Amino acid sequence: MPNCSWHSAGLDEVLLLLDTNRKEGLSLAEVSQRQKIYSNSLEEDKRLNPLILFINQFTDTMVLVLLGATVISGLIGAMADAITIMAIVVLNASLGFIQEYRAERSLEEIKKLASPFALVLRAGRRIKVSASELVPGDIVFLETGDKVPADLRLLESFSLEIDEAILTGESLPVNKNHSSIIPESTPLAERKNMAFMGTVITRGRARAVIVTTGMHTVVGQIAKMMKDTERPQTPLQMRLDQLGKTLIVICLLLCTLVTLLGIYRGENVMVMLMAGISLAVAAIPEGLPAIVTVVLALGVQKMARRNAIIRKLPAVETLGCTTVICSDKTGTLTQNQMTVGRLATIDRVMEITGNGYESRGSFHHQGNEVNPLSDMNSRLIMQVALNCNNATLEKIKGSYQIQGDPTEASLLVMAEKAGMTAVYKRLKEIPFDSSRKKMSIVVEADGDYFVFAKGALEVLMPSCSRVIKQGQAQPLLEKDRRYFSCLQEQWAEEALRILGFAAKKISVGEIILADDLLESNLTLLGICGMSDPPRNGVEKSVAACLNAGIVPIMITGDHPATARAIARKIGISESDEVISGSELEHLTEQDLYRKSLTTRVFARVAPEQKNRIVEVLKKHREVVAMTGDGVNDAPALKSADIGIAMGISGTEVSREASSMILADDDFSTIISAVYEGRAIYDNIRKFIRYLLGCNIGEVLVMFLASVLGMPLPLIPIQILWVNLVTDGLPAMALGLEPPEPEIMKRKPRAADEGIFARRLGWMVLSRGFYISIVTLLAFTIALLYSRLNGIDPLPLSRSMAFTTLVVAQLFYVFECRSEKYSAFELGFFKNKFLLLAVFCSISMHLMVLYIPWMQGVFNSVGLNCWQWAVILLLTGWKFILRLILHLWKRVFAFKWDYVKINA
Repeated sequence: MPNCSWHSAGLDEVLLLLDTNRKEGLSLAEVSQRQKIYSNSLEEDKRLNPLILFINQFTDTMVLVLLGATVISGLIGAMADAITIMAIVVLNASLGFIQEYRAERSLEEIKKLASPFALVLRAGRRIKVSASELVPGDIVFLETGDKVPADLRLLESFSLEIDEAILTGESLPVNKNHSSIIPESTPLAERKNMAFMGTVITRGRARAVIVTTGMHTVVGQIAKMMKDTERPQTPLQMRLDQLGKTLIVICLLLCTLVTLLGIYRGENVMVMLMAGISLAVAAIPEGLPAIVTVVLALGVQKMARRNAIIRKLPAVETLGCTTVICSDKTGTLTQNQMTVGRLATIDRVMEITGNGYESRGSFHHQGNEVNPLSDMNSRLIMQVALNCNNATLEKIKGSYQIQGDPTEASLLVMAEKAGMTAVYKRLKEIPFDSSRKKMSIVVEADGDYFVFAKGALEVLMPSCSRVIKQGQAQPLLEKDRRYFSCLQEQWAEEALRILGFAAKKISVGEIILADDLLESNLTLLGICGMSDPPRNGVEKSVAACLNAGIVPIMITGDHPATARAIARKIGISESDEVISGSELEHLTEQDLYRKSLTTRVFARVAPEQKNRIVEVLKKHREVVAMTGDGVNDAPALKSADIGIAMGISGTEVSREASSMILADDDFSTIISAVYEGRAIYDNIRKFIRYLLGCNIGEVLVMFLASVLGMPLPLIPIQILWVNLVTDGLPAMALGLEPPEPEIMKRKPRAADEGIFARRLGWMVLSRGFYISIVTLLAFTIALLYSRLNGIDPLPLSRSMAFTTLVVAQLFYVFECRSEKYSAFELGFFKNKFLLLAVFCSISMHLMVLYIPWMQGVFNSVGLNCWQWAVILLLTGWKFILRLILHLWKRVFAFKWDYVKINA
């Protein structure tokens, strides 16, 4: 088919280009020919073979390091170490495989948007066919409840309204008009003469011609964007990959150097080879990926309890460095439930409380609660709202399901809040029409007959001649008309949709009158203002975002005025400026980036434009979280650093494209997730600081001893024991450290922040040197003592060095609890897992020192009191000083408080 802007072409031109007949449709022969060329199904990526997907999990740098450590451990006979490391590798690979395999389902879910069947005109006959058999040029028929089977140009339309929320974010069904011809540059949400694949007919009927099918439809383009979008690595993945590569080089160099120096000094070649291999195993923190995985998994569980479901483990950490949250409006910041918030008669204006479709709510006038059924005017409005209505509302599994128009559903809720239950017998209906913009019915109530009407105020008011004042019907004066018109203008500025109500009593004989006569000389009752209100607590969540240095940006397909009003109300932006999709097209990357962070509100935005905003922000080194619930959000969800989908109102497509799902659809849950993400990244830094500080200490002990020409201070089995037992448990416990105070008052860390940023590298190196120096010092003291007393120096000296290394690391773990606070300021007993881990580690070390058969295995001897005193003084002097200082401060603070109280 020719490339054409179908919405800007005339009907005759469209039919000519498509070579079809509006009365006969395509011939069967022509359909057969076109089916060979065009497909009305959505393509999928070539799916990876599950086996290849699983094997790919073993190509990560740190995993390769772990596999190397497994082989080395097996070579030196440390089978327990080898089995443990291999189990870690398989666990990590399995988790990664499961996550990626699930992600591959995204395009399968988008296929479900295709309508399964369609009523089509072929060779002059109406027939029902599978939607997959449709081709461009087919004439199709649409009725209320139908899902649009392809992208269509309307040929005829009758009171047609279509729910396009999944594509545009527009919260209300869109009125369609087949006869309009609109400019080529018109945004998707305003193409009134088009219907798009996957959207739903909520009212009316139509005849239309198919202009594009399959991957050429709007939904198809979204599917293509998802297929072409790469999921970026998270900051944690990049940092760990960097760390793994660095460790490989450093460890191999140092271990090779230690081995060569020992051989050069005349040490036994096999002994030095074994020592070098043991040191390599110890130097590589093979527990790091396991601890990262476990900590992230525990974070997932905590967040699930707070209604944030993590689909991809690294997303937990990514939230912690998020600098921008791009949020859809409808269903994310707002409830996606039209709600009547105001009601006005000629006598009073009332505020209506309540949330969404919940029937709990009350009416207030000048701050006082009132009963709307207590006066005739309000009571009549409720009767009109309940009876002049074709919607149904039902609560299923905790959520409300509506049949019909959302506007009418909101009127049902208003009437229910007021306590109106009187449903009258309907005798006649004059249906709503997009050109009439009003609906009227004739009802019988207790033997009397009434016309009830509702519609746009500017259409309804000219049909009215009377108004009810103080309970009495009086002529509708010009000042009364101005009163309602002014109210409408004021409410419209606040993005409220205005609806008027009117009624009149008629005789039984008047029922058969023409429609225009029935709808004349009405009595104007009042107006209501409705909107899709913000979610509860979203204002506080936005404020918390800003307080945490995160910029919230609204990106919606809805009307600019609506977007502006909601953004102001919830605190996203105080600016009057809203950037429309058409304006966005003409912005340079630099201007778009600047306006994104200052204006923060985009309206009438197409799916590919959402993607562009995300990409521009990412190019400027922002870490972008994108929230959304519709099909239109899926590509941006996938390309963002972290995609956040809605669990209740979200489509399956958006959920499958996301990294995280909000089970309660609550924007404030994101703040909880950011809190957890920051805490988890802090904890990852803490155990990296601990593990690497300890490992560097072990390597330097061996390296410096070789350089200084000293005997080996540790034998291979002792190195492996320290690595397996002393390093692992406390590091794991650090991953469970509670969040530090004021964690949400910090600015987000930089996206390109290295793993050793903020002096972490210096802290690790300095502690590594300190551990190695005190270990060698204890080793030297024991050597001198042994030689002076004429005993074999190595068993005692190595036991002293072995114990000093272990105890120095256990003191160090308490320093690693925070980079800002001491263990005592945080609360020494706050992390009970850490205390338990330290207790287990020291207990196992004491077994090695004092149980005879273990002494034989580890070449160790028991230590006496003075030897323990030397070890504790060398390793714990700083810890002891901090304890004394902390106790002094507490005593001084107590005395000062006592003085103030008794002053």
